[in-house]
Amino acid sequence: MSSISSLKNIHKLGLFGDCINKNENQIIKIKEIKNINLFQVVKYKNSKVNLSNLEIDGVKLSESLKTSNNSSTRIIWMGPNNWYIFSIKDITEDLKIFKDTDFAITDLSQSRSIIELQGDMAYEVLKKGSPLDINKLKPGDCANTVYNGITITLDFISKDPNIIRIFGLRSFGESLYHSITDSSLEFGYKSV
Repeated sequence: MSSISSLKNIHKLGLFGDCINKNENQIIKIKEIKNINLFQVVKYKNSKVNLSNLEIDGVKLSESLKTSNNSSTRIIWMGPNNWYIFSIKDITEDLKIFKDTDFAITDLSQSRSIIELQGDMAYEVLKKGSPLDINKLKPGDCANTVYNGITITLDFISKDPNIIRIFGLRSFGESLYHSITDSSLEFGYKSV
């Protein structure tokens, strides 16, 4: 079975908005992240497992409001005893360290739309639709918020250049994409 991107019919490559006389750093780059493995891991309330010993692909479970990662796997803290694990690798075997008596594991690979913003004005785009104090967040931070009424998760990847990933439910993918691109028109954006 092959997967079909939630943004397949709307993510068009090219330049849009106010791109005239701007260098590459001033234009926001918008990219859809696809073909990634995504699992939600939740520790049961009555579990006594020590989390400090658990690793997936060499990455420890992240702390409150933080992420942890290596070149192929990223773990995002989603709430107390709750994580998203993203990987470009097949981590199905690695996930077996989470015993079903202590953890619930759910494959969410096809249930999310992931949009990546890159550029100097990426934070400004987020400020247009989210009540979150975006300026306080730095690389390695993550947050759950809303963007124009759509529930999202933000993952702050880097500061130089600014790279932020936005996760939304697949069913809201097109609406989220349109909201993000509409907010980016003022700065100019390039779909890659």
